[in-house]
Formats: sequence, structure tokens, C-alpha cells
Amino acid sequence: MELAYVCEWEKRPKSVHCPSVPLVCSWSCRNLVAFTTDLKNDSDDTDVSHMIHIIDTEHPWDVYSINSGHSEVISCLEWDQSGSRLLSADGDGQIKCWWMSDHLVNSWESVLSSSVDGDPIVALSWLHNGVKLALHVEMSGSTNFGEKFSRVKFSPSLTLFGGKPMEGWLAVTVSGLVTVSLLKPGGALLTASESLCRLRGRVALADIAFTGGGNIVVAATDGSSSSPVQFYKVVVSVVSEKCRIDTELLPSLFLRCTTDPLRREKYPAVTHLKFLTRENSEQVLLCASNQSGSIVECWSLRKEGLPVNNIFQHRSPVVGEKQPTILKWRILTTTSDLERVSAVALPKLPISISNTDLKVASDTKFCPGLGLALAFHDGSIQILHRLSLHTMGVFYGSSSNQRAGEELAIKRQRPGGATLHFKALQFSWTSLALAGVDNHGKLHMLRVSPSMGQVLEMNTTLRHLLFLLEYCMVTGYDWWDVLLHVQPSMVHNLVEKLHEEYMRQNQALQQVLATRIVAVKASLCKLSTATAARACDFHAKLLLIAISSTLKSLLRPHVLNTPDKSPGDRLAEICSKNSDTDIDKVMINLKTEEFVLDGPPLQSLQQLIQWVGDFVLYLLANLPNQGSMVRPGFGFMRDGASLGMLREMLVMIRIWGLLKPGCLPTFTATSDNQDSMQLLFRLLTKLWLCSREDGPPQDPDESLIDECCLLPSQLLVPSMDWLPVNDGIIVRLQGKQPIRLQFGKASSLPTGGAVAAAAPLELFTRSPGSQKMDNLRCVHMGVCPTEESKACTRCGCVTMLRSPNKTNAMKQWEQRWIKNCLCGGLWRRIPPTLT
Repeated sequence: MELAYVCEWEKRPKSVHCPSVPLVCSWSCRNLVAFTTDLKNDSDDTDVSHMIHIIDTEHPWDVYSINSGHSEVISCLEWDQSGSRLLSADGDGQIKCWWMSDHLVNSWESVLSSSVDGDPIVALSWLHNGVKLALHVEMSGSTNFGEKFSRVKFSPSLTLFGGKPMEGWLAVTVSGLVTVSLLKPGGALLTASESLCRLRGRVALADIAFTGGGNIVVAATDGSSSSPVQFYKVVVSVVSEKCRIDTELLPSLFLRCTTDPLRREKYPAVTHLKFLTRENSEQVLLCASNQSGSIVECWSLRKEGLPVNNIFQHRSPVVGEKQPTILKWRILTTTSDLERVSAVALPKLPISISNTDLKVASDTKFCPGLGLALAFHDGSIQILHRLSLHTMGVFYGSSSNQRAGEELAIKRQRPGGATLHFKALQFSWTSLALAGVDNHGKLHMLRVSPSMGQVLEMNTTLRHLLFLLEYCMVTGYDWWDVLLHVQPSMVHNLVEKLHEEYMRQNQALQQVLATRIVAVKASLCKLSTATAARACDFHAKLLLIAISSTLKSLLRPHVLNTPDKSPGDRLAEICSKNSDTDIDKVMINLKTEEFVLDGPPLQSLQQLIQWVGDFVLYLLANLPNQGSMVRPGFGFMRDGASLGMLREMLVMIRIWGLLKPGCLPTFTATSDNQDSMQLLFRLLTKLWLCSREDGPPQDPDESLIDECCLLPSQLLVPSMDWLPVNDGIIVRLQGKQPIRLQFGKASSLPTGGAVAAAAPLELFTRSPGSQKMDNLRCVHMGVCPTEESKACTRCGCVTMLRSPNKTNAMKQWEQRWIKNCLCGGLWRRIPPTLT
């Protein structure tokens, strides 16, 4: 484990820390981290612990702080499965549901809330949606994604008509109440509360897990190690439009340390209670502590045979009769005496723990998902194996992050104060990173090695990272934490291997993952100067695919009862079979009545059509320049599918130009009688014939290169604004030294990194007076845009926040990207000066 970056608050003279305030932290599958701090403002008694802070891990300085409106300290934060909604609960029994305003990661609002007045919330969870995957390490070498990541049969906590999972949340209060809030399809909230058992008692700690049958299991303890840890089954249903909760007592357990005569009084308090995974209610982790130390125990629920009295053993057995069984908690393992535990983090990666999978993981040193993290009051963190609790890795916070002088200075500032330690800790969704909030309010991001620091061959390391990238690609989870471990020298091999694995999947799955794999490749290529230009190609390909599907969707069959193929499919088929270099001869084979559209939609999409024309011209004009140095556009020279897509669009645009000349792309030609579209189509077809998928790839012949050399003298070649300058942190984390940042100050980000080093490439150079581009609408915004804009958290793509268009066709294009960018990244609002 090693520190990647630390983000701290600006020092304020009147703010102090409240050590008694518990901190919470939660990490979503979209790499958003929500957390609280224990700062308090002495001057006006403003309690900052009621604030919720949200960052995306790529831009940690751009923190969005929500004045939550909670009247007491926030005790729980919980993201939903999509990573777009957040629950918060406090010490007064109030629960709030937050979601993005305008789908922006730095703009949040709360519309729904529920409360159990005056009853503090100790555990909180979203209801399960019934989706569960198992990751099989044993099958990591398989060519089939379905064998590597299998869907596990798992029922939702509650279903609507037709089996659709019902959304909602469940909470446990300190007085022993369980409260459920259900989101009805119309947006109304259905709420009910019920006691966990008849004899209600104090619940100091609780946790929530789910069973495959759709039931909910709650573990609860009153905080005393001499008391039993109780387990309850909770069943939620809707009867006559009212929410109903049924509870049932399950087998309980006593901590092993309390039954040991030597330790009976040593650890009086239970400080942490966690199910090992959210979907496994049969394994639980318990931590008991005193003022200076802790002990951790791992328990498992097992089915055991019930012994039968001798009186009944002599009677003749009935056919088919089985020995009666009983569920009983058995201790799996326990640690020795430890330093006092301050925080616990459990892995979210759903790795299969069958004997075969565990053996393969051990042999290949694949550790993600197998370790849980314990933070201690001395500032260190240990990763323990989730089943055996043996140590897998250690991080020494103070000694590795601070110079001795700084450490002494901190201790002098806080007389008798605590050492720097983590009060909240969370794993990322692939378990390759840890986010922690310390007792000074700083947010730390730590890399967690896939092999826990064990030396591996390069091929094995690549296989581990490839396996996790494939998992992110299949699930749709963000892969930012995987990129933390990719070195520039690995990028080319990872991209090639990822493409090979993708091409081995069936056609249907390839279609589903078509854009996602391009986005993953683009993220990887940004990490190395050698592949930075290819990142531009992948982003251009995403835009190309999107424009192609949009333009084809405008086509309508002339006769309604048309057979099997859509006009777009027929266009693709005819263009792939017809290798004629004359665009008008290709048009003859098409049913032109299918291309008849009204004028306004075509005119409103002219900016996208113009981008296609400019892109083709740029590619062809730069064909002679593609030499030893990889330049933008190089990736398209051998990409027959993309070149074929461009041919199809030129044919469509040619036909539409006959109907509405105003929608045609405009070119600046040196001759008045130059047919620009005809020229571009002829050269593009020649290049396409060299890279067709149904034949061996060939190098472009001399005559084609000569014609492309003459192209700049016939048409004015546009400068393509490929990508905005990347302002994220991932490209600056290649070194081993941690980066220190400050919340609210982008200027605290150090310069340098893989992409910044590629400044000589024309695509990354920007003069202060250059035009700013709207990368989605393909329009210029001016040198100093006054419009509010938003940028993608992943690729940096910039677009205007409010639509300047009135036509339906362009609004439909914009609606496609209202939630996510072309690459699937989330949007964040940026001030006009940063565009």
C-alpha cells in the first residue's frame, strides 16, 4: 500500500476538531466519494459535521459541500447501486435522499426524506435490487466473459408487478426499531416502522445484509462485549397499499474473548460490527476494544445436525427421514491482541470464495476482494485476509507521509492530542484503492496493490489488471482505481490484450460493450506519452459512432411493412459490397425515398454533418504524415469498420444535399468547379479498400498518398480540436511520491505528467486566444465563453450547460448526453473561466 494523494482543507484560525464526533465515508461505483469531517467553527458555533462533502476522485480539489440540514451529527452515508443517489442519516432519526441536480456531480439536492423523531440511526442501507455477480478467479484465463463473471440467482428485497425490484431504504435505530421507506413509481414515499423484537433494547451498533431469497438480516449489539450479538430476519411486503414489516429472531452469538477467562474483562466494548459482504448474511466480523487495544473475530453461520436422544435412536427409521438440523454460529478465526482499531473497511469486489477460486487466487497472488482493512489509532492500516485474518499488507501512515519535524509540530499544536489516524475508511469497488478521512479532516487516497506488494512477472500483473478492467467493462463501474496501478510501459499491451478478449465474445455482447471498450482504451492511452495520440483517436471514434447512429436513426422505410432490415442496415450492406469510388454510382443502388426528410431536422444537424466532412478531410490530408511518430488519426488508417462508417455517412449526406443544399458541409476550395464530396469519397474509398475486414490489410499505394499530398492545395484543411487539455489527477499519479492538494483550489495541482509532457503534439497546444470548443455540439463557443459549461469527469469533454438549440432533432441529440458523456463519464459544472 502506498499513498497516492492527500487533500486538505484551507487552514482557518477559528476552526477546531471535535474528537468525539464520528466520521463517515462512502465510495460509489462511479468513483464519487462522500464524507463528513469533525471541524467546528468556534466563532459562530457552526457545526461543520452537519455538512456532507462530495468529490469525484479524478478532481478531488473540486469538493461540493452540502449544508445537509441535519440537526444532529451525520451517522450514516450510503450510495445506491447506480452511484447516483446518496442517503444520509443523523443522530435525530432523520434520513435524507440526495440526487444530482441537472445530473452534475457538484450539484446536489434532497427531495425525499423520512424520520423517526429523536431516535438516532445506527445502520442504513438501500434495499437490494436483485442483481448479483460472482467474479471467478479460476476462470480468469477463459475467453468467455460469462464464465469469468457469472450472474448469481438473487431475489430483490421487494418486487413490483412483473418482478421489477422496488426501490427504497431500510434503517435501524438506537432504540431497536427498524424503519423502511419505499419509493412508489409515482414518486411518493411509503414508510413503516417495527420493533426488531418484542423486548426492545438499546442498539449501539448494527449492520444490514441480504439473502438470496429476498430477506433482510440485521445484526445488532448493545455495545457491551458481555452481551450477545443478536440477529434478526426482516421481511418487507406491501399489503393494501401499506408497507408491512415482519421480524423474526435468528441464532445469536457471544464473543469468544468474553468466554476466555484471561480476556473476559480485557475488552469491555464492541466497537465494530460488520457483515463481511452485503450479500452474505452468514459471515460477520466483530471487533472488541478497550482504551489501548482491540481484538477482531470472524464468525460463520453453519448448519449442524441436531443430536437425537437415545430413546429415539433404536426405533426403525422412516424412509426419506433426515436428521434434524440447526443453524449455529461458529468462530472461523480470531486475531491476537492488536493496537486499538479506529476504522474498518470491507471489500466490495464480489469475488467467489469457493475452494478452487481461493487456490487459484493464492497461486497467482490475486488479492483484490480477499482483504479487509483495519485502521489503528497509531496511524497505521493493516490489510487482513477476510477468512483467515492473517496480515496481507501494512501501511505506516505517519512515518511515510510526514517528516519528523512536521509530526512534532502537529503534536505541539495539540497538547495531549491524538496521533494522525483514520476515523473513516472505504474500499473502492475493485478493492484497488482506499479512501480515508483522518482526525485532522484530510482525505487520503491510497493505492492497494493487486498482489499486496508481492513481486510478480509482468504478464501476471497485466492479467490481473486486465481481469479487473473486463469486470468494470461488463458491470459499467468506473475503472479509475484500476488506472492507479497502470504504468506507462503497460498501456500498449493492456490495450491490445483488451481488444483481443473483446473480439472473442459473441456478437451480441460485442454490440453491448462497443462504446465502453473504446472509452476504456482512451483512458488507458492517456497514461503514456507514446499512446497519447491514440487517446484522441478513441474519443473521435466515440463521437463518430454516436453521430452515425443518430443520422441513421433519421431514416424511415418508405413502406411500413418493410421486411427484416432497416434503411440503415441496408445502407451499410450496400456500401460494404459496392467498392465503387464514385459516390453517385453508389447512390443509384439505394432507395432514395427512404432518405427523404423535412428541411429543419437536416439544417439543425449541419454542425454534426460539418464535423464528419472536416474529419474525413483531416484524415486524408494527414495520411502522408503518419510516419514513425504516432499522430492523431493514425488509429483510423487500419480501422476498416470506422472508414466504412464514414463512407456510409458521406453517401447519406450526398443524398440529403440534393434535398436541402444548406445541410451540406462547407469546404474552402481553390477551384470553383471542385466537387469536394466526390473527391473525398474517392480517396476515402481507396483507403477503405486497403483495410477492409474481409481481406488482408495493405499499405496505401503511392498514387493514393500522392493524391492526399495534393489535398491541402485543393481544399483548406481544418484544424481539429481533438480534446480539451486534461486537468484530471490520474495522469500525474505515475510517480511514487504522494501529491498534496487543497480543497477548493485547482491551482494546488502540480504540473507535469504523461499528457503534459506531450506538449509538442499539436493536439495539446492551446494559445490563450484560441477558440473554445463545445465538444458535443461541435460548435465554437468563442475565446472567452460567457455560457455556463460542464465537463466530463473522465475525459474532460466540454459542452454548454444550457441548450442554445430550438429544433427537435438537435434537442434529441443533446438528450442522449444529458446524464453521461460520450465516454460514459459523469458531468461536473465548471465556471466560464475554466472552459
